[in-house]
Amino acid sequence: MTVRIIVSGTDTGIGKTVLAAGLTMLLDGIYWKPVQSGVEDGTDSDTVRHLAGLSPERVLPEAWRLARPLSPHRAAELDMVEIADQTLALPATSRPLIVEGAGGLMVPINRRTLYIDIFARWACPLLLCARTGLGTINHTLLSIEALRSRAIPLLGVAFIGHDMPDTQRTIAEMGAVRVLGRLPRLDPLTPQALMRAMRANFDPADFRKITP
Repeated sequence: MTVRIIVSGTDTGIGKTVLAAGLTMLLDGIYWKPVQSGVEDGTDSDTVRHLAGLSPERVLPEAWRLARPLSPHRAAELDMVEIADQTLALPATSRPLIVEGAGGLMVPINRRTLYIDIFARWACPLLLCARTGLGTINHTLLSIEALRSRAIPLLGVAFIGHDMPDTQRTIAEMGAVRVLGRLPRLDPLTPQALMRAMRANFDPADFRKITP
């Protein structure tokens, strides 16, 4: 069975797309962003294609491309469409599939459905990305609780940011969750720097398991 991993986060703008690019690179996989909100300044698929050095066939087209950088439900309304969440199905691939959500777990797809509802239907292992800054303990523990309440397989947590040992330990212990690694902020952010950081901080074997 092909490895399929959902990459979601505790919030928006925490570096989830960069980590998804690194994971796609690390696993020699295929990337898919089901819903893209905001296209004027480039898309997350564009970012991943560049950072992971992927050929076009390894970045699958989005199911929905919405003009404005807003929550998908609102961006869709302003585009005068409604995202049909039942049509969102995981594509079949021969390589590991890395699927990136939008923002955090509770982002609305439409006025009835949250992204976490889609994840529960897919029932794939989920990698939760969390920043290391102030406030992350609350956000991360809440996200873990939401995932478990819906029986979504939690592969583990990946931190993004400066090393904060006590914060990371607290989340691991109180959340009873595996910490799979930490991606430091990279400056400059280049494909080479990202690959070095992924190889130094993450074990590919941790992501090749079908279930956590």
